[in-house]
Amino acid sequence: MQKGMVTALSLLKSSGYRQKIIQAIGSDTLTPSEIANKINIRLNHVSLFLRELKEKKLVKCLNEESRKGRLYELTELGKNAINKLNQKH
Repeated sequence: MQKGMVTALSLLKSSGYRQKIIQAIGSDTLTPSEIANKINIRLNHVSLFLRELKEKKLVKCLNEESRKGRLYELTELGKNAINKLNQKH
């Protein structure tokens, strides 16, 4: 298993919030507000975890320059990591 995948799985397994956010995004392109509403987590928590997930290259922001309405989707690493997690369940 690649080092990036090990790091990704470790990060996701250490937090239910991170897993829920990744699952919520899935194959969609969502704003933080849409993610928060979809999984019933406060927006400030979603924003914090999205920042972490972006730093670890699990999600990407498509319009970084926007202050409002930022759009997030999974990277290939994010998709592979969530698929790997789902295989275990």
